[in-house]
Amino acid sequence: MAKGTIVVMAAGMGSRYGGLKQIDPIDEHGNLIIDFSIYDALRAGFEKIVFVIKHQIEAEFKASIGDRMSKIADVEYVYQELDKLPAGYSVPEGRVKPWGTAHAILCCKDVIDGPFAVINSDDYYGPNAYKVLYDHMMHAEKADKYGIALVGYKLHNTLTDKGSVARGICRVENGKLLGIDERTQIEMDGENAKYTEDGGKTYHFLPGDSIASMNMWGYERAFIDELEARFPRFLDTTAVQNPLKSEFFLPITVDDMLRDKIASVDVLTTPDKWYGVTYAEDKPAVQAGIKSLKEKGLYPEKLWK
Repeated sequence: MAKGTIVVMAAGMGSRYGGLKQIDPIDEHGNLIIDFSIYDALRAGFEKIVFVIKHQIEAEFKASIGDRMSKIADVEYVYQELDKLPAGYSVPEGRVKPWGTAHAILCCKDVIDGPFAVINSDDYYGPNAYKVLYDHMMHAEKADKYGIALVGYKLHNTLTDKGSVARGICRVENGKLLGIDERTQIEMDGENAKYTEDGGKTYHFLPGDSIASMNMWGYERAFIDELEARFPRFLDTTAVQNPLKSEFFLPITVDDMLRDKIASVDVLTTPDKWYGVTYAEDKPAVQAGIKSLKEKGLYPEKLWK
């Protein structure tokens, strides 16, 4: 049986945060958010870790994270670079932006041989999220459609008071995903939220218990083959219209597959609070949150002995 694999997307440089936030410690023992993510993933049952990085950050990433993780789990590296394109395609002149999260997963095609989960390296998801996702992936029944799982969070458990955020707001019925509405400027509004699509001229209400996607997915191996088939279509259409900034996104790809009626997405909800460092000012709140979780006994004082 193939090992449960978790793909950690770590190629981004964290422009809004002002540095390589993946290697910024969040507790007094030098642990990073990714330490807690991997700790939770391993105790949920995952055995293999695939880090998606750039060659540009390779040495620093391995010294800060990868070399430590390779002592406790099976670790692979995949490099998401702009020139990883299908035959006959080339990088548009002036493009520096990565090709997006779906492209990051497509880059993993040679190192994944079974079900796999996907997370962001700089997001704290909570132990329950890994457990429900792993259990679902390992026991899901084979269906005619692509079987996909998404861990959904209550929106108010994912917001920051330091600025606006982008979230995928899920439309769910009977535990199944109907679609994802991308909202790029969401702000806290008490226990609820509001979003704008015109730079703040007008706002729209969002219930605080709306289900938000934080890019924590579970897929079967065949999903990568579907990405490989769809990427050239993206390059021939969306990328032609916006050659410097368009991205091949996982949520949009899944949404397209839902519309094509070739995929079924189970939404697995979790009561866990999501923590992340979208802005540098978020770090104290993350530190306080992790400290509180340790005090409640969810983590030992020192993760790795």
